[in-house]
Amino acid sequence: MRLLLIEDEAPLRRSVAAGLRDTGATVDEAADGEEGLYLASEFPFDLAIIDLGLPKLPGLEVVRRLRSHGSRLPILILTARSRWQEKVEGLEAGADDYLTKPFEMAELVARVRALWRRASGTAGNTLSVGPYTLDLDALRVSCDGVAVELTEFEFRLLEYLARHRERVVSKRELADYLYPHDEDRDSNVLEVLIGRLRRKLDPEGRWTPIETVRGRGYRFTPAEA
Repeated sequence: MRLLLIEDEAPLRRSVAAGLRDTGATVDEAADGEEGLYLASEFPFDLAIIDLGLPKLPGLEVVRRLRSHGSRLPILILTARSRWQEKVEGLEAGADDYLTKPFEMAELVARVRALWRRASGTAGNTLSVGPYTLDLDALRVSCDGVAVELTEFEFRLLEYLARHRERVVSKRELADYLYPHDEDRDSNVLEVLIGRLRRKLDPEGRWTPIETVRGRGYRFTPAEA
């Protein structure tokens, strides 16, 4: 899961980001509304956590602009304000849920996971595709009940391909999802990861669980298992 955290209070942002990373998520951070809006508009995220009291561009306006441009990104707003009217404003602007500061990290993680599952159409904490079952909380994969040992990075790659199995996913899209926005991307590394993942998903080489579509990218093809 790749998350965007937009929070101007640096100690809180670092603490929340660290807590989310401890769950296995990749977290991009933004310290103001303008930067946050740019990241949310340019990179693929599974969910955004947006503080309402942001400099440069208020959190409420970030939500409004994302929705006005057709973004369906799940949004959880954070607010230190207790007035119910402001929570309603956030929801009416297009946010999907809210959490009032101060909050417990466990509650934030639970809300993020619940919102993510709801938005992705996954009722529980597993995603089943063909013979594969992905445990989204434990970051584990099995094929017909037999465990497949993957690294965290490999799991995230497989999960993204599985969630978008109805279409071809470009190398650029995969790189944008897998790597933080300010990190160097190497397409050769991505190709090595794809090759390694193929071998782990089908060690006997019976079929190609991840198809290369020349000039376009990759497509997950689990039905051939």
